[in-house]
Amino acid sequence: MPEELLSELQSLITEGRNPDSERLDAMSTREILETLNREDVSVPAAVKRVIPDIEKAVEIIVEAMRNGGRLFYIGAGTSGRLGVLDAAECPPTFGSVPELVQGFIAGGYGALVKAVEGAEDDTKGSLEFLQKQKLSKLDCICGIAASKRTPFVRGGLKYGKSVGARTILVTCNPPQQADNDIDVVIAPVTGPEMLTGSTRLKAGTATKLVLNMLTTTTMVRLGKCYGNMMVDLRATSDKLRERARAMLMLFTGVDYSEAKRLLQEANGELKPAIVMQVLRVDAGEALKRLASAEGQLRKVVGDQLLPSK
Repeated sequence: MPEELLSELQSLITEGRNPDSERLDAMSTREILETLNREDVSVPAAVKRVIPDIEKAVEIIVEAMRNGGRLFYIGAGTSGRLGVLDAAECPPTFGSVPELVQGFIAGGYGALVKAVEGAEDDTKGSLEFLQKQKLSKLDCICGIAASKRTPFVRGGLKYGKSVGARTILVTCNPPQQADNDIDVVIAPVTGPEMLTGSTRLKAGTATKLVLNMLTTTTMVRLGKCYGNMMVDLRATSDKLRERARAMLMLFTGVDYSEAKRLLQEANGELKPAIVMQVLRVDAGEALKRLASAEGQLRKVVGDQLLPSK
């Protein structure tokens, strides 16, 4: 058994030795930095090659969310941290509720700041989390594992499949026959790391790019922006309140005091405030019209709000 595991580990591209950095310890500071940069340049190209798979995953997530489902990221180590980070950024960026996109890392939230050794081998850890969240066939699970073999991730994906949830795997090793039970495998193959096996480098960067694409594209499809502006933000801090007022002034031409009043009546939500001003309706009616348009601001007010170039 140990020999089989060693053979499997050695077969993983992310665990291979990079010939360009075999004398890493003998390099100067400048040489190390230039080698790191040279390796990083290859990452966007690897992600570009798997855009068709990212597209399939986005369509699955959008369909799930339109039907009341959620997206769960599960991962260990760097992969888990990236999933938690992406999930945490969704509410302030898109005005989504925290439950819509959730991230869970092996070892729990303490593992975000301190490594929890052996947590990635806990096949039941992700299962217990997903059971607590009452995972159902409406939901999506996105497992994140650079090596593909992380038991914590595999256990969660297997459980998700058992309840009928849609499954996605983000990895930096090529898909294999063992992955056939997963709905979509997104595999930007970034090659051996400069520091052998340190997948927080190229693999981590590729994973971050993929997660950016998954949630950003999903939220755009769900009507969370107008043009390229974040119109679904909720003004819950001074910075966001000022941003919302500035956007309302830009889109509708109202002055600062009127923008402040509209946002107060709209409970700090920018989209209904825009509808209130453009269509001359109250907050309740604005919310009704947005609901009937599935949250798509363009369907309610048309193209007239796009800022001039």
